[in-house]
Amino acid sequence: MKSKQQDDSTIQLQSSNTNSKKLINNGIPWGIDKVKAPQVWQYTTGRQIVIGVIDTGIDFHHPALKGSILPGVNLINRGMPPIDDNGHGTHIAGTIAASNPMNGMIGIAPHALIAPVKAFDNNGSAYVSDIIQAIDWCVRNGVDVINMSFGMRTRSKAMLNAVIRAYNKGVIIVASSGNESKKKSIDYPARYPQTIAVGATNSTRKIAPFSNQGSYIDIYAPGDRIVSAWLNGDYHEMSGTSMATSHVSGAIALLLERSPNLKPIEIKAILKRSMQPLKYTKARKAGELDIVKMLQVAKEG
Repeated sequence: MKSKQQDDSTIQLQSSNTNSKKLINNGIPWGIDKVKAPQVWQYTTGRQIVIGVIDTGIDFHHPALKGSILPGVNLINRGMPPIDDNGHGTHIAGTIAASNPMNGMIGIAPHALIAPVKAFDNNGSAYVSDIIQAIDWCVRNGVDVINMSFGMRTRSKAMLNAVIRAYNKGVIIVASSGNESKKKSIDYPARYPQTIAVGATNSTRKIAPFSNQGSYIDIYAPGDRIVSAWLNGDYHEMSGTSMATSHVSGAIALLLERSPNLKPIEIKAILKRSMQPLKYTKARKAGELDIVKMLQVAKEG
């Protein structure tokens, strides 16, 4: 068991309300349909785009994820593969890149590749030092996008420096804003300007009650009652800004297949210019992911 250093606070995953649930509607979960991913699959499926999922690992044998998984790394136990012993990492990976609609589900970018980076234990906790190692590993191993469905309330200069290193190498970092229902504040690392900060919406296109919100949020995406892959080939429903973040990471994979030379700052601008205004909110700049419009805006330059 790793000892906790004084300057090494723990980080938590950002999801809750786990229930077993079977998928409906031809293996397309409601959030993936809502952001219009199926409408662009004839043009892009995220082929060969690599997404580093810094999380609890992955279920390598899940039928919906076969063909989508790279070896990755286990930072908790270096001698072992990054096998998921919690479920959260598999859930995130499913939304991003599942590719088995006949027997389960299809994700946002069904031909993207997941590099599982296990930095969280079976309780969903991680050390800042392991997250920093995970970010640096992603940069060294040529990852295009980093999905960070976790957060903490305190600022870490060491983590910020790792985020800046990745950003300067052209890696797009997508981070969850947190589930504390805050109106004007979000968690770190989503609060760093080098990341894309994601809030959660529900099926009526309202901001989910649990989601943090405010001016630090770059974009919202479905995060309420999201069905995705789970351990032992199962499927579960979860809610959280974690789930919203995986929708945005998948969307960026679709964008990068079409426009591989886009820089992180350009991708954030495209997302903000293409998002759909939210219902029932006074925040004029708040908007939800719209993949069809995202690709149109990118094409227009």
